[in-house]
Amino acid sequence: MATAPSTEPAPIIHVDTKTYDSQLAAKVERVKTQFREYYSGELDVFRSKKKHYRMRAEFRIWHDYKEEETYFVMFQGGSRGSKYRVDDFDVGSELLNGLMQKVIEGVRGSEVLSKKIFQANFHTTLSGQAMVSLLYHRKLDDEWKAEAEKLKESLGTTEGLEKGHVPSVIGRSRKQKVVLGTDYVVETLPVNGKHLKYQQLEGGFSQPNGGMCIHMLEWAIKHTSNEESKSHDLLELYCGNGNFSIAMADNFKMCVGTEVSKTSVAAAKYNIEENGTGNVFIARCSSEDFSSAWLSNKKSFKRFEQQGLDLAECDFKTVLVDPPRAGLDADTVKLVGKFDTIVYISCNPDTLHNNVRDLSETHTCTQFALFDQFPYSHHVECGVILKKREGAPCSNGGS
Repeated sequence: MATAPSTEPAPIIHVDTKTYDSQLAAKVERVKTQFREYYSGELDVFRSKKKHYRMRAEFRIWHDYKEEETYFVMFQGGSRGSKYRVDDFDVGSELLNGLMQKVIEGVRGSEVLSKKIFQANFHTTLSGQAMVSLLYHRKLDDEWKAEAEKLKESLGTTEGLEKGHVPSVIGRSRKQKVVLGTDYVVETLPVNGKHLKYQQLEGGFSQPNGGMCIHMLEWAIKHTSNEESKSHDLLELYCGNGNFSIAMADNFKMCVGTEVSKTSVAAAKYNIEENGTGNVFIARCSSEDFSSAWLSNKKSFKRFEQQGLDLAECDFKTVLVDPPRAGLDADTVKLVGKFDTIVYISCNPDTLHNNVRDLSETHTCTQFALFDQFPYSHHVECGVILKKREGAPCSNGGS
């Protein structure tokens, strides 16, 4: 039975940089119109690089047996949608493009590497580190490992790598993971004159547009930096690998984060130690569970106590949230509504609008930013600062 045409947009492979300004202007107008009831000031608009802005990407590997060709492809709306060949990728970083060429050449030139391979994932950093994951429908043996080592050696000659760094090659098949090197990269971001280091794990979340991540961090730091903030604490929900808390650590007495992903928490703890931010504490806990417990006045959390932190003694006045596209659930909206300052980073203006509408009873939008995280697409990343209205109930730590 034939499948219906996909309603999803085609994947962005090549870009026309002449359209960059117009596509950004359209996003700005859309956001201004959508939020005009809650914010009438000027938007802080952060432009992306016009090309080579994305640090990571995934490609399926297509075996065209009729033409005897093997190449990368992307699909429109899932694996059953229209197929698009990818020989070079304007969206991806220059380093990512260089690695793509070496990987596809290595796969084409080796029966062992090409046998039942179906996907390649690339992860690069602004600072010149990289890892490549190759996914298979077969068990990986010593013969595969030997060929993959040769591929790894060739990747080490790619232009744009950090001095001395050789990209890792990771093989994956069902219930099997073979790591040649490490299963992470360390990104170094220049933020307000500091060089912050972040471990980014294979398969884990990291901001895809490295340059835009720097803008986001500096914007959040700027709008939470004052003498008063240094005497109280920051709560961050959905903290990932500690991206925001670590960058904002100097603005607060303590930064406390929750994150549901076990691997992200492990990376966050590595990043805390690497950056010497001893006033940052992160533990594994979902935002929903934390909010529900906190609203019921439970302020004893074993995973924080194991780090020597008593949450009941924290003086939370600022909360930062960076939720998934679904936005904040009802309990989390209630929780953040009790804070004096809310820093809301959103990848979905529609759910952001819903949450801002609910929070507008107690808070006012004082700053609004548009981060062009995904140029040439309909996706928009926003940042909002909400301040508690005068006369609205104040709280200490959301209690």
